[in-house]
Amino acid sequence: MEDAPTLTFRNGHRVTLVAEGLDERGPYLRLKHLLPKADRQAGPHWHPELTESWTVRQGRLRFNVDGAQTVLGPGDSITAPPRAVHEFWSEAADTEFDHEIRPPLRHWQMFTLWHNLDAAGKTTRSGVPRDPLALALLWDYQDGYLAGIPSWLQRAVFGGLAAIAERAGYRRRWLKTGSHQD
Repeated sequence: MEDAPTLTFRNGHRVTLVAEGLDERGPYLRLKHLLPKADRQAGPHWHPELTESWTVRQGRLRFNVDGAQTVLGPGDSITAPPRAVHEFWSEAADTEFDHEIRPPLRHWQMFTLWHNLDAAGKTTRSGVPRDPLALALLWDYQDGYLAGIPSWLQRAVFGGLAAIAERAGYRRRWLKTGSHQD
């Protein structure tokens, strides 16, 4: 696993691609995350199609899945099925966990896009892209929706901006490897 692709964000968050493939339950993507500090990791969102599962290796994670709060420690797991609104926080420094996505859709590309924007200094301290077109493309690659905002409105606004970003070459520019500059 030494040569496994790993993305390291400016805040120290590391995402490693562990495996991707197909088994009796269908296509999957397995990632390993290392979070250097306690902080919010993902705000409330949901995915129409994919299921996400997390298993803590070390540290603690707090999840809210469809309104149910759960704190996980080493060896504990939780799953957010399709359409479940979920969000989570790391509650300890150096929290490490496994993350499985079924079907993976474009989740690895989403992390790659996000990492490339972050590495180029195109995100805020909290990791949000500053450029609305880049933000919309990242939204598109997460294959889901923000909770609390009608999905039709997100498709109209973010989907429209993501289409403009595609035509403007953002995907080609920000999904390739290496450093990126304006």
